[in-house]
Amino acid sequence: MKKYNSILIVVMLAFGILSCNKQLDLPADGRISLANVFNDYNQVRGYLNSCYGYCPAPYMDRASYTDEAQDADDITAGSKYSIWYSGSVTGSDYASYSSDGSPWTNLYIGIRKCNTFIEGMKTAQVIAGEDEKQGWVAQAKTLRALYYLQLIKRYNAVPLITAPYEIEHDFSSDRKATFSEVVTQILTDCNEALAAPNSASGFSWQIYDNQFGIMHRAIPYAIMSQAVTYAASPLFSDGTYTWDKALEITSEALYQCAANGYTLFDVFSGAGEAQNIYASYFLTSSNDRRAVDKETIYQGGAQMQVWKYAGLPSTDGVDKAGPCPTQDLVDAYEMANGEPAILGYSDAAHLVPIINPASGYDPANPYEGRDPRFYASIYYNGALRHLDQPSGYTIQTYAGGDEGIATDDRKHTRTGYYLRKFNSHRSGISNQSDGAIRLFRYAELIMNFAEAAYQTVGPDATVTVNGYSLSAKEAVDAIRARAGMPALPAGLTAEEFEKRYRNERRVEFAFEEHRFFDVRRWKVLDQTDKFVTGMRITKSGSDLTYTRFKFSDRNSSSVKWLLYPIDQSEVNKMMGLAGENWQNPEW
Repeated sequence: MKKYNSILIVVMLAFGILSCNKQLDLPADGRISLANVFNDYNQVRGYLNSCYGYCPAPYMDRASYTDEAQDADDITAGSKYSIWYSGSVTGSDYASYSSDGSPWTNLYIGIRKCNTFIEGMKTAQVIAGEDEKQGWVAQAKTLRALYYLQLIKRYNAVPLITAPYEIEHDFSSDRKATFSEVVTQILTDCNEALAAPNSASGFSWQIYDNQFGIMHRAIPYAIMSQAVTYAASPLFSDGTYTWDKALEITSEALYQCAANGYTLFDVFSGAGEAQNIYASYFLTSSNDRRAVDKETIYQGGAQMQVWKYAGLPSTDGVDKAGPCPTQDLVDAYEMANGEPAILGYSDAAHLVPIINPASGYDPANPYEGRDPRFYASIYYNGALRHLDQPSGYTIQTYAGGDEGIATDDRKHTRTGYYLRKFNSHRSGISNQSDGAIRLFRYAELIMNFAEAAYQTVGPDATVTVNGYSLSAKEAVDAIRARAGMPALPAGLTAEEFEKRYRNERRVEFAFEEHRFFDVRRWKVLDQTDKFVTGMRITKSGSDLTYTRFKFSDRNSSSVKWLLYPIDQSEVNKMMGLAGENWQNPEW
């Protein structure tokens, strides 16, 4: 083995190989001795707990890096949004401007901890029941799979490390594993986790007291469903994971979760609290041991303060308008009759929409009769501010209105719209009632299945798993039905269905981080993120005039923006050690 002195320690720190923990006994040579840890019940539990907390938390700000939103901070010189939109980000400073920094090192720290725990449990002498010990390992393997999924969806090929590194490890022998190779390991980890006993002390479907955020039996299925959906997608597909294979795995994941009590949220909290069931879901706590929320598989993110960081300027204590929904997103919401309002645009700037005559869309009253999810997700001109005051204040985004567009104030909208999803009308300085983004929810499993099904057997063909039958169209229709939307038309071609399917993902998962990764894995970023549009409204008496406008082109939609750059410091170290350039294309 080659030995590297100071540079070895630096690299090992970068990969999360070494850490300081005052609770662990460190012999004089600096190596961590885990003998005592894995012989003591409380220390084993403590070390397992330390494996948690390394997954990037989903947050609403990522919408501003997509065609879902234009951030109000784009007016601030040197803000991360203005730099991103201008395309001035480099591989060296990417972490300063991206939505979640650069989680490479942090994820590898989590992986290293999981590796250490899994290895340590092989010879552990801790006194505990066999179900409990297997359950601990299942948690660690699920976490490792989760961390690798977060790595590859951002970076593509990454080093695949499944055992603790020795202090004298030869880093010059390391290589990046392909996306498919990592997915294979993810599937192995998830299936091995699911082999653990399904019991209260093992790896259960149930969520017990004080177990919020703990890995449980549904999470490996959600991880596998997303991993193979991405692996079969254009950006990552190398033929290893076909849509046939994705259909096999996504259908089994969907079946298992459905058979064990997961379902689309269907509890309406009342007209004074939310617009509809869809809105109610995002205002309902998922920390209820699945008593009410039977859709959330894993929350991941914390409760947000939408009222403050993506709020209305009329709200006391608001800091900024944050991610302002675009006209492009508004156009994606169909009419309540199930017809697309806008079929496309007759100009390159998307300022002249092609109106679908069958939809009933009225450009003079553009917010009437839309998909119920529109009202749950977006504040628009004329929207009721407080739902428990039906005759009360309505939002004024017209020029001169209290919430009108401003070009020099980050507390006012830049697009003519504000974010409403996750935001309770009761939230404010003295009442934090806003919701959180779910990292995995049952609706995604349904949509992942639908994508694999239409790619494999078409929109209408039935897929049967363990006696449970469903087609791609029926799956999407279930999502639409929960939202109060009619079924898709029968007899759509694969191409027509794909267009409707992708639009359905866009509106169902708006502001939940999916759009950022979806347009990349589909390799359509250059079609979606070149620019965005807004709506400027002027008022004369009681008459309103609606004028679309285009923002300056964004320079963040070329090939290089499909993936995160690997930290340049990591690239430089591996170039010196292995003589190989690990950097992603064009960074």
